[in-house]
Amino acid sequence: MHRTNFIVREPLLDPRQRVLGYELSWQQHDGRVPTGLDLEGLVGFVAEHVNHVDQGWLLRDKILFLDAVPAMLSTDALHALPPEHTVLAFDIRQLTDVDVRSAVQAVRAGGVGVAIRGCDLTLLGRNLAPYASYVEVRFTGVDVADQARTYASAKHSSLRMVGRPVGTWADFDACAALGLDAFVGKLHLTPRPGNPVKGMNPSQQIILQLMQMVQANDDVGRLESVLKRDPALTYKLLRYINTAGFGAGREVQSLRQAISLLGYAPLYRWLVLLLATASASGYSPVLMETAVVRGRLAELLGQKALGRGAGEHLFVAGMFSLLDRLLGLSMQEVLDAIQLPDEVVKALTKREGSYGPYLALAEACELNSNLVASLAATLGLSPSDVNEAHLSALAWAQSVGLDG
Repeated sequence: MHRTNFIVREPLLDPRQRVLGYELSWQQHDGRVPTGLDLEGLVGFVAEHVNHVDQGWLLRDKILFLDAVPAMLSTDALHALPPEHTVLAFDIRQLTDVDVRSAVQAVRAGGVGVAIRGCDLTLLGRNLAPYASYVEVRFTGVDVADQARTYASAKHSSLRMVGRPVGTWADFDACAALGLDAFVGKLHLTPRPGNPVKGMNPSQQIILQLMQMVQANDDVGRLESVLKRDPALTYKLLRYINTAGFGAGREVQSLRQAISLLGYAPLYRWLVLLLATASASGYSPVLMETAVVRGRLAELLGQKALGRGAGEHLFVAGMFSLLDRLLGLSMQEVLDAIQLPDEVVKALTKREGSYGPYLALAEACELNSNLVASLAATLGLSPSDVNEAHLSALAWAQSVGLDG
């Protein structure tokens, strides 16, 4: 069924604002509701692309929440996913059948998580404990904190609560304080308020200078002299070189050697990532991870049609499309500070030019937008093309190791 459906994702946050995992859903190209067979296909497709025979679970510590129907409880594909990283989400009405409840208990005994949607937690909280590890609570109206308080008082100790939709950081704080365990909303696109710092800090200004020097193919010695002005940046570069294996078994200890081994194009990509992660304004881990996934996904989506040479530009367009929020600046202020190719600027400001449509498609995949199918068709990309790139981008984002 993966030939006609598109994967869309929503991140789940834990109370510390970190990305706990992702909800992955099939979106039908014609708008129909996915069938049981469709959802079984989603499990199989995910297992095939992110649970590697040799490398294991490519999403590291991330948990995947997958829409489910009872027929999936016996599918072979379910056994191809690591149970500790898999949560199946059922509607409460599907548990009215005694056989389904028995099958749910069996997969839970095997370590697979189960989330229940659509229930009244105040009435059913304790009764759900044998069947569910998560229960979804839905917020309606404006008083999310009051609703969260009601849910929190009804919580059973063995059930973790997922709140949806949590659309503001104020609501997030209220829910976290009341003991909710995970949150779904649009927080991955929303800067964390409360930090008065705006603009680029000294580290980012040095990174920006280095990016411009790399674009100009400046001398390695001059790059080295600028890098030396920021000891933390120097440490991060040497650590990145050594952990990524560029040193081929020998530890790289000099900046000149590090720059020479890495090469200018990979160095520029690393600086782009670092510019965003070095933010001190509006920063939240989910915003950063979204930028990384978006950059990589845009790159992979355009690789076939535009060639590898366009990859760096697509990656920059994806990353920089959230840089204004990460830096607490307007997009125009970002563009004034950073010299970028015209085609990248067109993508960032109007989603036009060679790169704009690929950036728009990458965004649509993270917004559960109904534009995914039409954007993909315009670019001549099949559902399989888009889905493989999407899961690959998620895996790559876990591997870049920019935390600290």
